[in-house]
Amino acid sequence: METKNNLVANPVRQEVNITRIFDAPRELVFKMWTDPELVEKWWGPKDFTNPVCKLDARVGGAMRIVMQGPDGMKYPTSGIFTEIIEFERIVFTNTKEDEAGNAELEVLNTVTFTEINGKTKMTLKATVVMETPAACGSVDGMNVGWNQSIDRFADLVQVLINK
Repeated sequence: METKNNLVANPVRQEVNITRIFDAPRELVFKMWTDPELVEKWWGPKDFTNPVCKLDARVGGAMRIVMQGPDGMKYPTSGIFTEIIEFERIVFTNTKEDEAGNAELEVLNTVTFTEINGKTKMTLKATVVMETPAACGSVDGMNVGWNQSIDRFADLVQVLINK
């Protein structure tokens, strides 16, 4: 299936910024963004699953995630890793697609990891770069979705630390 791209530059800077501090080593918090088996467990809003979760976490590597809502609706995304500095920063694009495989929204995500007294400060900045008119203003949903994803991330960190 060929992906059609009808995206246009986003004239308004729409961003989601989330900062959390985890009582966990930076290496673990970083790994949770690069290991597809871990990403599959936390990516997406509450009660979503990821029947497809493929990551090639290296510069130029691709990602393909298909989230599935509790109602069975699927939400495909794809992206490319553009920068990875081990244990410090991950930068990747994330393109939301409609049911026909057309790009609707492209987001540039930057995740930084800072060690603070044995804990890890993680900051996510998600910036809408391109969008279709149909996706215009979707930053509110993105904010809710990312915050619920990071809540799931935090729960998984606790499970892994307590093992």
